[in-house]
Parts: sequence; C-alpha cells; structure tokens
Amino acid sequence: MDFPHGTDAEAQDIISAALHGRLTPEQAKRAARFDLVLGAFAWIAMAQRIATLEASLAGAKGPDPATPSGQIPVYTKPPARKRKGKPGAKPGHPGHCRPSPVQIDRHEEHRLAVCPDCGGPLQRCQRPRTRIIVDIPEAIRPEATEHTIHRDYCPGCRKHVEPVVPDALPQATIGHRAVALTAWLHYGLGVTIDQIVDIMGCHLQTRLSPGGMVAIWQRLAHILEAWYQQIAADARESAVLHADETGWRVQGTTHWLWCFTSQKTCFYLVDRSRGSPALQKFFLEAFDGVLVRDFWAPYDSLAVGDHQCCLVHLLRELEKVDQTNQAVAWQAFAKKLRRLLRDGIRLRKRPDFTPDAYRARSQRLDCRLIELAEGTYDDGDAQRLANRLSKYRDSIFTFLDYEDVPFENNHAERQIRPAVVLRKNSQSNRSERGAATQSVLMSVYRTLKLRGHDPLGVMVEALRGYMQTGELPPLPGAVAVAEG
Repeated sequence: MDFPHGTDAEAQDIISAALHGRLTPEQAKRAARFDLVLGAFAWIAMAQRIATLEASLAGAKGPDPATPSGQIPVYTKPPARKRKGKPGAKPGHPGHCRPSPVQIDRHEEHRLAVCPDCGGPLQRCQRPRTRIIVDIPEAIRPEATEHTIHRDYCPGCRKHVEPVVPDALPQATIGHRAVALTAWLHYGLGVTIDQIVDIMGCHLQTRLSPGGMVAIWQRLAHILEAWYQQIAADARESAVLHADETGWRVQGTTHWLWCFTSQKTCFYLVDRSRGSPALQKFFLEAFDGVLVRDFWAPYDSLAVGDHQCCLVHLLRELEKVDQTNQAVAWQAFAKKLRRLLRDGIRLRKRPDFTPDAYRARSQRLDCRLIELAEGTYDDGDAQRLANRLSKYRDSIFTFLDYEDVPFENNHAERQIRPAVVLRKNSQSNRSERGAATQSVLMSVYRTLKLRGHDPLGVMVEALRGYMQTGELPPLPGAVAVAEG
C-alpha cells in the first residue's frame, strides 16, 4: 500500500496494525488526530481485513447446499467416500455381467509349438478353453446404393408416375439410419455437432457437414410432430406427473426448458416464460393426477388433483439456513421440521407400507405439520418456512396417500439432466426453429428410451412407413418386461 508524502513510521505502524487486526484503542485515537488521508487508509485496511476473514469463513463452511455440483470448484469438494465391501451383486444374487453374444461370427485356434519358458517340446492334452471377444471391425464402410427409379405413364390419370424410395427422405442423400443415428447422438446423448462430424467421418467413413445435419434434423422434427403431440397427451393422462424447469438460451436470449415426465413419457418444451403462460401451453385442461414439483409458485395456479412438493428441496433449504443462522429459535424449529419430514419418509419406506394400513400415523403427521405451520416464531427464517408450510400444508405428505407417488422430484431432475449436459456442450439453440427441433427430438428419443425401445430401429421403421404411406405409425408403447 502506498502512503502519501510525509507519512512517518508511526502512521505505517497504525496501518499495519489495522490490516492485521491488531489495532489498539490508543493507536485508533492517534490515527484520528492525523490528517484525513491517513484515516482513509486505516479504514481501507480494516475493510480489507474484514473481507479476507469473511472469505475464509465462507470457505470453511463449504458451498451452498443448493449450488449445482458442476459450479463447485473441484479443489473445494471433499474426498469421495470409499465403496464399502466388494463391488458386484450380493452373495446369492445373480450377477450383472454382459450377456454372451447370440451368434459367433468367427473361430480361431491358438496353440503353442514349444514351451514359452524353456523352449522344449510340449505333450498335447485335451484341455481346451474358450474365450469370446467382441470387437468392432477395423474397416466399417458405408453402404452406397444406387436406386433406379422407373417412371411410367398412366393413361387414366394422364400423368407420369414413379415408385417411392422408402430408404431416405425426399431429395436426401443419406439414409434413415444415418439420420436417426446422428440425431440420437446429438439430442439423445448430448454429443456436439463437430464431434458427430468426426465420429461419422473418422470411424464410420461417412462425410457429413454440420449445416446438412441441422437441415435434415429440422425435417425429421417436422415429420415427428405427431409423435410429439402424442407424448404431450400421454403425459397429461399420467396418474403421476413430474415437472421441472431449467434455464435455456435461444439466440442469446434467456428462455426456459420445461420437462414434464412420467415413468414412461418425457415431454420437453422450450419457452420464453418461466411462469403460467408456459404451463398453460402444456396443461390444456385440468390435470386429474398428482403433480410432483418443487415450491415454484406458478405451479400453484394449475388445476391439479393433488400436489406433492419435493421434500429434498425443503431439507436442502434447512441446510442452507443453518450455515448463516445459529439462533436458538431457528435451531429448535429446524430440528422439529427435520424430525417431522424424516418420520414421514421412514414411514413410507416401511416394507409393509400401504396408505390404508398406516392411515392413523399419516393423520398424526398431518397434525404435527399443522401445529408447526401455525406457530408464531421470533426468528425470521423460522417464520418464513412456517408460512411456506402453511401454504403447502396439503402438498407435503401427499406421498403417504398414494403408493406410486414419491416424496422427491428426482425423476424429473434425472430426465432434465441430459438437456443440461447438452446445454453445457452446445450452448443451447441459435434460433426459434432450432429450439422447436430440440424439443421434438429430445422428447421422442427420451420417451422411446423410457419405454424400453431401441431408438434407432424404431426411428428407421417409422420413417420407412412414413415414406410409403405418408403417415407415421402409432407411437410405440412400453415394452412388456417378462417376469422371472
């Protein structure tokens, strides 16, 4: 720190003491008798000291519990917990290794001529063993097919007619499988466009341009619009629907990506609004099921059968306040609320739980919740959360009234995570049409995945049927899982 001309050693001692937190009352009185410039330097030094202490205190407390893991520096994260026990299935349970291939394409024999250690002759034995290795062929070549299309004249219609080529979209130079694969890599797995160009060109020997892929994806999204609307209808008819939203960018402007998902359906919507206008675009009428959501206020305006607010968000809010509020009143309130929520979660996790069997216990939990919500608290944070409990008192323990309703919104967060990865890799969308393509293709691919289908096979067959009939086949339902 540079001092003004004429500042003596005593003044420098005062500044140093203020900077290191050792300023005595006598030094403060002497600093007050100096000129205003020295007083300003002393105040600046103390402000720097306070800022340094606050920064170190914040680092000791750790990051905000609500901060996403990707925004936390790696060097501030605690070491990962070591796995307890050996990896794999528990003793007595079947393993989860990769199944053996159904067909063996090639056989090779391996036998030594001499001993590898001493070079001596070997006595032949009949003790062979087999080992199956699955690998990708070294040279994967695209298949180029030349289609000769015969055009004939129809005297009845008085025009020339020709057959439809079902293997590609009109005027497209790449087939359905290449289109479906590239779209799945981008919208289903979050691979960037440049990476897809490298994968197709280096590994699959198929040269594609970024602009050509984007154009064919937009055509694909237009064709799949009927499936997109069917997915929305299926989601609205679900008994349990999860909802979540995250930030998005369209041509540099802030938008929001909405996710409405059930166990077999996933619908995405990119919209400029984060409030009721976006929700009204999806909920065309009253929803009779249970909506699992967070405490975002626009959800309150929906006509819904029942709401279930995510208890994980509420518990995380308690952890967040604990870092800044050590008041006795707050600690007492937080302890009661944690115990209440955890009692409800433990009740639901009982192996023999059914809503009817534990109706009395559920009612006692509701009474405890009402008592906690209607209380008056001197602590501001306690009163704020009490008001929230009072507002959402009918949406806290809904999961105790239905066997298939969870107490958290993890399913929606898991379904929206692929979009977050894609946003981080590709920086969202550059146009409204790109956002619409994003919504359609992500919804289709995620829904097919949830329903247990091979996205590539289903997409290729659907496009072939569309080229032959002009209409998409029905959206595939969930694959039945064989018992036993």
